[in-house]
Amino acid sequence: MAELSGKSVYITGGASGIGKAVVEAFIKEGAVVTVLDRSADGLRELEQQLGDSVRTITGDVTVYEDHQRAVQCAVEAFGKLDILVSNAGVFDAFAKFVDVTPEAMSDAYDMLFSINVKGSFFAAKAAVDELKRTRGNMIFTVSGAGFYPDGGGVWYTASKHAQIGLLRQLAFELAPDIRVNAVAPGGTLTALSVIPPLRPFVNIVDNETKAKSIKRRNPLQIAMEAEDHVGAYILLASDKARAITGEVLASDGGLVVRGLG
Repeated sequence: MAELSGKSVYITGGASGIGKAVVEAFIKEGAVVTVLDRSADGLRELEQQLGDSVRTITGDVTVYEDHQRAVQCAVEAFGKLDILVSNAGVFDAFAKFVDVTPEAMSDAYDMLFSINVKGSFFAAKAAVDELKRTRGNMIFTVSGAGFYPDGGGVWYTASKHAQIGLLRQLAFELAPDIRVNAVAPGGTLTALSVIPPLRPFVNIVDNETKAKSIKRRNPLQIAMEAEDHVGAYILLASDKARAITGEVLASDGGLVVRGLG
């Protein structure tokens, strides 16, 4: 029997990367999915690929009303909302604090925290009432950078610590009605967006170089693809995880046993 049969899911950043892999996997497990993303082209591709199992909203996770529209769409199309996956995020490409100008530092902070952190706040707020009705659950996409240094620069690392604080407090406040957990993917070969204010201060490497670096840093010595993480999301979303809340499930090739160093 499909693990998510009959479940209605809202996911942010689901038109590419890990988010898209989660959308595809959830639908294979019997769910119907509503996706919010900035990429109209990516959303059209999802619609063509997945048909009636998906609804899409072109929008911005930093705009609360866009989340409201997405939740309303999910409820109108599928009758309810069972699961939120707050996945949309951007990266700082390991920009070094000492190299970045004060002006760029401020712009980077505003942009990255708005997407990575405020986007998660807004998604949770927009979904919470519907999730209470279904005794559903929330899943945040975080990172090993929320636990260890050198998983990104200071902006990304701080934002992932903030997300973990958010999920733990929400898990406390929303129990027993809603479970709140997270998946922490390790280095993955996806096109995670680097925010514009930091681009002059970083070197963007090709996927071959990135793969070598990822393999060198995790004990399993694998360069992970987006599909490698979907099992963690399926578990946390399913009723088999009914006793799990406030937890971060690492999907990182074993960084937990050595850190990111």
